[in-house]
Amino acid sequence: MDIKFTNRLSYKQARLTVLVGFILGTLLSLIQIGIDYASEDASINREVQALLQISHDPASRIAYNIDAELAQELTGGLLQSPAIIRARLIDNNDTVLADVHRPRQEDSYRPLSDFLFGEQRQFKDRLFLAHMPDDYLGTLYLDVDTYAFGSRFLDRAGITLLNGFARSLVLTGILLGLFYIMLTKPLVTVIGALSGSDPRQPGQTRLDYPNGHEHDEIGVLVKVANQQFVSMATEIQQRRNAENRLTQYLNELEDIVSARTEELKASNSRLSQSNEELEEARRRALDMAQARAAFLANMSHEIRTPLNGMLGMIALALDSGLNAEQRQQLSIAHDSGKVLVELLNDILDLSKFDAGQLELERIPFDMGAMVEDTANLLSQNAAPSVELTCLIAPDFPSSVLGDPTRVRQIVSNLLSNALKFTRFGRVDLRLSSIVGGVRLEVCDTGIGIPEEAQVRIFQPFTQAGAGITRQYGGTGLGLALTRNLCKAMHGHLHINSQTGFGSRFSADLPLPTHTEAVPPAPLKGQVVALSNASSGLAELLHGLLPSWGLDYQRRDDASGLDGMAIDLLITDDTEHLFELRPGINAPILLVTAYGNFLPAEQTAQLAPLHQQARPLARNALYQMLRRTLQGENATPAPSEVGRLLERRAQILLVEDNPVNQLVAKGMLAKLGCQVQVAAHGAEALEILEREGFDMVLMDCNMPVMDGYEASRRIRQSGRWPDLPIVALTANAMPEERERCRAAGMNDYLAKPFRREELLALIDHWVPVSG
Repeated sequence: MDIKFTNRLSYKQARLTVLVGFILGTLLSLIQIGIDYASEDASINREVQALLQISHDPASRIAYNIDAELAQELTGGLLQSPAIIRARLIDNNDTVLADVHRPRQEDSYRPLSDFLFGEQRQFKDRLFLAHMPDDYLGTLYLDVDTYAFGSRFLDRAGITLLNGFARSLVLTGILLGLFYIMLTKPLVTVIGALSGSDPRQPGQTRLDYPNGHEHDEIGVLVKVANQQFVSMATEIQQRRNAENRLTQYLNELEDIVSARTEELKASNSRLSQSNEELEEARRRALDMAQARAAFLANMSHEIRTPLNGMLGMIALALDSGLNAEQRQQLSIAHDSGKVLVELLNDILDLSKFDAGQLELERIPFDMGAMVEDTANLLSQNAAPSVELTCLIAPDFPSSVLGDPTRVRQIVSNLLSNALKFTRFGRVDLRLSSIVGGVRLEVCDTGIGIPEEAQVRIFQPFTQAGAGITRQYGGTGLGLALTRNLCKAMHGHLHINSQTGFGSRFSADLPLPTHTEAVPPAPLKGQVVALSNASSGLAELLHGLLPSWGLDYQRRDDASGLDGMAIDLLITDDTEHLFELRPGINAPILLVTAYGNFLPAEQTAQLAPLHQQARPLARNALYQMLRRTLQGENATPAPSEVGRLLERRAQILLVEDNPVNQLVAKGMLAKLGCQVQVAAHGAEALEILEREGFDMVLMDCNMPVMDGYEASRRIRQSGRWPDLPIVALTANAMPEERERCRAAGMNDYLAKPFRREELLALIDHWVPVSG
């Protein structure tokens, strides 16, 4: 095998060695040249100074005798020196006795010499006689051309560099020869032997050691190569044996594959049959899912229709003249009906989660006011000895972005759960801001939840134990739905509870701030509260009143209040009110449980007396304080009902159920609306042809022509493009809303509906007349 000269190791090693030697030799030559340069530079000054020293005495006598002829002869002699190009002799009167010069020598190397030593140098010698050293006789000036010294230095430097190059070339040749003999030649021999060997032939798989290299690296290389040859020969033999065995196995495998192929054909046949059965099962499952959805829709419709009639009729009856016992009985029936509606909504919401059909709104709403309203509605469920308090942080935003309906469900479920299982003590609903959202906490002093049951309670239709269901009732849907709602909002629901010590549910919801908190106008006055330090009322007043600018203090009892100048007394103690009034002239705010207001005759005895039910709402408390302390009587805004009475809205009610007709007509009449009823969609179209209306309330499922078809025909006719059509349906499934909008309806109202919801729809869709 022929290896290119420049690729041989001997050349590479010699090249590197010579390169290193050349660099070192060059450095040493440069150092030698530098030393020579310094010596030559110093020799210029020494030689010229020696020449001046020799010429000092003759020049001093010439200057003393003022002999111009001798001066000319002396300077001419100095000019004979190769380095001197000009000599001048002047006496002490600055008279030039002699001035001789000659042109400087020119050469191609002169610029380099001038760069190293300078173009020329000038020397001068002060002239005086030895016996009169202080008498100045004149000055001898010499101009020296440095090229005479520089050319001598450059010659020596060139010789030094040439010697270095010559040594490097000689060293290169010697090293190339040595490396070739010691390294390249033996390696080429080994490579040739390796190239000609055949590892498959055991007799040709051994290399001979080059002479003199049995124990060096080349010998080790040969030894390793021989070992590899032996290993390769052994491996080749083993592979041959393995190939023979593999051929045998392949033959056997072919027989096995043939047998297995037949088995696979039978298995494929059975698998095809199984796939058909699975496909049939999948179709049955889809049919069952569709049947389940249809069942939920039908259940919603069938339950909501009678509920709408029942609740509507009860609400209308409550507005009529009733005695106290009748009103209480109907109120209980109405509340029971609302519980059924909530239970139905929970079941449908869980079905929406299972089907992945829950949709969340993202609109601004006042969460603080919503929490207070929800707590106020649920306060009637609190036991008489339970104190319900809403504690909202002063810096809580005025509005946040989110789904108010779903947030209200979370608040309602957590608070209802706490009130249900708390018979004594406190239930606190706390609201605060956290990074990226809000935190809602519901704390109670109820029965608590065992640690082993804290996971189980979030399963649908499951409670902490069977005894809980028997003693407290409930379906077990509330917490499951609450957790699902928190997850849908990308929030988290945490529980911290201990048996016998109450529970704390904390919901962290990512509801961003829409409007920052706006503090109300400050109030002035001295307010005293008579309340236990551990009560929710004391904590609420301590957090609110000082921030409103009031001078506030809390007391455990009334001692020391007689004659004290206060502007308002706040208390939750009904037992000692009559004892307080003789010694206190200030107005009293009595905070009581839901439904425990004092009767009119007692209120008159304690006047001026204000009563508010727990939980205290911030705005209601602030307005009462403003009126009481500052004498401001805010004129209430005209009610929604009043505005509707002024409008006399014309409503077309399309409803086939007689009970629902009576309910809707009764509610609309109390809202000041004029109502005309159609039993189905075709009749509604005939009425629209004759009369004009402000809005149509359209039931969806009716005989002859349903609400969807009637709405489509109204929109297709183009005669009533701006007529609002609101769907009245007992189907609360999410696809129903889309179906109504596709038919041309503007809005949607699920049965059973409340008068407030109906009022909001009319106020939104019926324009205010000028």
